[in-house]
Amino acid sequence: MLKNGHLACMLVLFLMSVGCTSVGNLGIVTRASANNADILKSGVAFEELGAAEGSACRHFLIAIIPFGNSSFSKAVDDALAQKGGDALINVTVSSSLYGFIPLYNVYSFTCTSVQGIAVKFKPITSPSAGDRTSDPSPMARQNSR
Repeated sequence: MLKNGHLACMLVLFLMSVGCTSVGNLGIVTRASANNADILKSGVAFEELGAAEGSACRHFLIAIIPFGNSSFSKAVDDALAQKGGDALINVTVSSSLYGFIPLYNVYSFTCTSVQGIAVKFKPITSPSAGDRTSDPSPMARQNSR
C-alpha cells in the first residue's frame, strides 16, 4: 500500500511540472564588446584554450516577480570568463523553460546554456618597415623601375 502511495505522489508531481528545451549550433561567438569586423578582416590568429561551458538563468515567482538574467550574451560571458577567452568556436546553444505547477504559474525558470571551445585571439602584428623594403610586392617592384 505504501508503495502505491509513493507512486501516486510521484505521478502527481510529474504532472505538475512542465519543461521544454531547444538546441542550436553556431560557428563562432565573440564577446559583445569585440570589434568583429576588424577581427574577421584581419584574419587574426588564435589559440585554443579548451572546452568551456556557461549558463544564465531567469526565475519567475507567481509569474510577476522575475529575477536573474537568461540572456545569450550573459551565458557566453560566463563561459569565456572560465577560460579567459575572447570567443567560442563550434558552439552549441540550448534554451530551456521549466514550470512547476504551471496552471497557477507558481514558479518557473528559463536558462540559456552555451558549450564550445574557448579561443584567445593573438595580437595583430604589422610587418616592420625593414620587412616591407626587403621583399617588395610585384606591383612595388614594377613601379620602382
